[in-house]
Amino acid sequence: MSRALPKYNQRRVAIIGGAAAVALTGAIVAGTALAGETSKSGSNTTTARTLASPGSISCPDVASKLPAIPASAQAEVTRNLTLLQTQINEANKRLVDTVGQGGPNFVNNAILGPLKDKRVATVNRIATAIGRTAAKPQGLDALAACTLNGAGTAGANNGNANANAGGNANAGKGNGNGNANGNAGKGNANAGGNANAGGNAAVGTISCPDVASKLPAIPATAQAEVTRNLTLLQTQINEANKRLVDTVGQGGPNFVNNAILGPLADKRKSTIDRIAISIGRTAAKPQGLDSLAACTLTK
Repeated sequence: MSRALPKYNQRRVAIIGGAAAVALTGAIVAGTALAGETSKSGSNTTTARTLASPGSISCPDVASKLPAIPASAQAEVTRNLTLLQTQINEANKRLVDTVGQGGPNFVNNAILGPLKDKRVATVNRIATAIGRTAAKPQGLDALAACTLNGAGTAGANNGNANANAGGNANAGKGNGNGNANGNAGKGNANAGGNANAGGNAAVGTISCPDVASKLPAIPATAQAEVTRNLTLLQTQINEANKRLVDTVGQGGPNFVNNAILGPLADKRKSTIDRIAISIGRTAAKPQGLDSLAACTLTK
């Protein structure tokens, strides 16, 4: 025969049972909350991966369509060829930033149309620069209009295939082929190895001798390669200036010379040699360009 528990034992059992129920309820609530968070996170990840790509902008190549460029016009032509690529980069960025906005004609009206207008003005400046001392090239306006490629494909990169492209800057062949020719000095309107490439006033800036203005007339067959390497010279300066800022306060008194200016001079020498060789294939090879390789730190 079972005996009834004393009253104080009944109270202890009730307390223990209540505590267990509370703990069990808390575990269920916590488990539900965690499950909810996991589900939400998974949902967000799926959404991010299925966004449609806005595509990329492709434009006809200009550099390869130019005649021989007089030495007196080289710097201005190089600057404007680089500006053409900057314009494409900016248009591709706007394409990504505005994805999903506007109606069916938004890209044509808000991006491709303004881009064409900018390119017409830039191409005309190139033709004018050449025309001052040689026959002015005709029909370059036909290269101003650009197109949208590959819109609507899925991808986490949002189709920004040209954001880091070199286009005209890289062998002058990128614009017509989806601008896939590398990161060659994008956005710098003062290409051609010009001196002041920006920087931080506290650490100074790196200045290098201009190369474009020291070149002879460039044969049309060498123009694309020369343009690519002139823009690469500017890219090298930009990278050196960034390293100058990133490493401020590091090393001893010779750190800048040994770690930045020295390697920069070596890179510039190789790039300048490629410029001279490309010209020398079909014309007299320019001499003495190596003297333009060394750069200085300007406070």
